[in-house]
Amino acid sequence: MKTDDLMNLLATGAAPVPRHAGERRFALALGLGLVCALAWVHLVYGVRSDLGEVWATPAFGVKLAMPLAVAVSGLVVVFLLGHPGARVRGWAWGLWLPVALLWAWAMLVLAQAAPGTRAALVLGETWRYCVFNVMATALPVGVALFWALRGLAPTRPLLTGAAAGWLAGAVGAAVYALHCPEMQAPFLAVWYVLGMAACALLGALAGWRWLRW
Repeated sequence: MKTDDLMNLLATGAAPVPRHAGERRFALALGLGLVCALAWVHLVYGVRSDLGEVWATPAFGVKLAMPLAVAVSGLVVVFLLGHPGARVRGWAWGLWLPVALLWAWAMLVLAQAAPGTRAALVLGETWRYCVFNVMATALPVGVALFWALRGLAPTRPLLTGAAAGWLAGAVGAAVYALHCPEMQAPFLAVWYVLGMAACALLGALAGWRWLRW
């Protein structure tokens, strides 16, 4: 088949893409993923009974600030990576700067704590299953994001998948915080971030497999 014939065949029936179709696809994916994550936490783990009391406390604000800040920047980064030639620019800072600030706060807390209490600040009472719970909560968000990305045209599947996994992990961590009783910055800096990093690793592997053209 000649090149001109192939191009004509590929162009047959082509129609303009609706305006803001990508934005709507991402909004739908994130909305569905978030609803499923909330339902998972509510039905499987249960929302903490004192949520109304701790909601406005500084400690709970710090607990939510890191994953929510990462999620805001991550959504922009993942959306841009879904488009060929788009530049992430300064939005990439938002993927790791909130984590760096949490780590700095956690180190300050540990430095000021008595030596005998530092292990408890890091391990808390739920360290054995925190990472898994964050990943499980993030799973529906990650699946929805990959569905959205497969409707776009990412040219860097490994990086795009990792960013999508990191974003899903951040959303999962924020939603899981509604159940998790831990409030200390050292715990969050280790186990929440490990859960998000595990999601990013799985996202990279999935991106390499399912986001390639």
